[in-house]
Amino acid sequence: MKVLEGRKWVASAFGLSALLLTLSTAISYSNSIQLIESSRKVEQTHAILKNLVHISAALSDEGAGRRGYLLLGEQTELKRYEQSLLSLKRHLEVLQQQIATQPGQKKQLLNLRSLIAQRSVLSRRSIDLYHAGRTGIEVQLPILKKLNQNRIEINAILEEIQTKEENLLQTSVSQAQRRTHSRLIIEWLGAGLSFTILLGVFSLLYDQMLKRQQAETAKQALAQEKHLSELKLRFFSMVSHEFRTPLSIILGSAQLLTETQHSGQEEKQRKNLHRIQTAARSLNQMLVDILMLTRAEAGKVEFQPTLIDLEAFCLNLTEDMRFCTTPPRTIQFASKGQCAHARLDEKLLYAILSNLLSNALKYSSTDPVKFDLSCEPDTVVFQVQDQGIGIDLKELDQLYEPFSRGSNVGRRGGSGLGLAVVKKCLDIHGGSISVTSEMGRGTTFTVQIPHQSIP
Repeated sequence: MKVLEGRKWVASAFGLSALLLTLSTAISYSNSIQLIESSRKVEQTHAILKNLVHISAALSDEGAGRRGYLLLGEQTELKRYEQSLLSLKRHLEVLQQQIATQPGQKKQLLNLRSLIAQRSVLSRRSIDLYHAGRTGIEVQLPILKKLNQNRIEINAILEEIQTKEENLLQTSVSQAQRRTHSRLIIEWLGAGLSFTILLGVFSLLYDQMLKRQQAETAKQALAQEKHLSELKLRFFSMVSHEFRTPLSIILGSAQLLTETQHSGQEEKQRKNLHRIQTAARSLNQMLVDILMLTRAEAGKVEFQPTLIDLEAFCLNLTEDMRFCTTPPRTIQFASKGQCAHARLDEKLLYAILSNLLSNALKYSSTDPVKFDLSCEPDTVVFQVQDQGIGIDLKELDQLYEPFSRGSNVGRRGGSGLGLAVVKKCLDIHGGSISVTSEMGRGTTFTVQIPHQSIP
């Protein structure tokens, strides 16, 4: 009789345990489906935010190309302007598809399209006036004012769309977190109740079996906890995003104001404009360096060699760097040997040399900076020499570490990223760098990059 009663208790206990596990599994499955849907919404929102960044970047490229063409008259700047318009159109079409299911965002998209169309008309009018020879500031300034106001309105709409999408992203993440927590509680509760019931039954039958089952259950619980931890880590990695907002047109505006100043204006105003330009260049260089380091460490920087006129490239770079300082500094460029053309990655080369020249100008006083180019059969050699503060020999080992700065830099500004970017770009290029320095006498950096020479 007791045996029969014990079997009934065992059967009832197993049945109750099976019911609890089934219920827990069903609830967990439902939460998993909701979690997948939340993940899909997160990915969609992330894609929209990423596309908004592309639109903002295309607008910046369009403005930069137009200004570059009006100021320099180079066809490459006009081509850059036209390519930016095509890119902007593609991203707007993608954005329209992405927010097709969001009625609240459609009105903002219509306003955005209208403002971008107005901007295109104003930009084309400015270029047409330039082609007609009407390049005076009194002709271009009204259009520039309208373009600036147009960009402000576009930025406001982009920020509004971005805010709504970020709120939606936060809501989706919060809901996913709550569902994950609920799922964990239900699973643990179901497993705990089932374990308690089975423990009570088995304690009546076999003490040894109980000990074995406790050990097995503990092992399974540990594996389950590890699995859940991995799921949580993958989930938060999926919903964690980094956004980089492009630098605005502060630098261009300051440059335009500097060029349109009358000679009678106060020196204080010109100094303030130079401060704006210096701060904007510094911020822009920091963003470029951080992005380059991040992409390089993630293996996202592609090596794309193109045919480069080395001397022309170096001369253009020298002019760019001279006017990045106030007052403009002297850079003595010299080409040694037969250096015509070579296949190198222009973006990586610019990042390498601009950082070296920037450091040479920053850490020296008024003495000229020497910039030499020489070519060997399979190698291009660049050398940057200054007569500045020099580098302590004890600090050479950590010279190319991010955020590493010399102990003798004083109050000179800097992020400590420049030489780290140089090293990363050289590694991608398969090149090398060496340095000789003496405290108080100056520093010389020598860069060697392998190449395929072009006669």
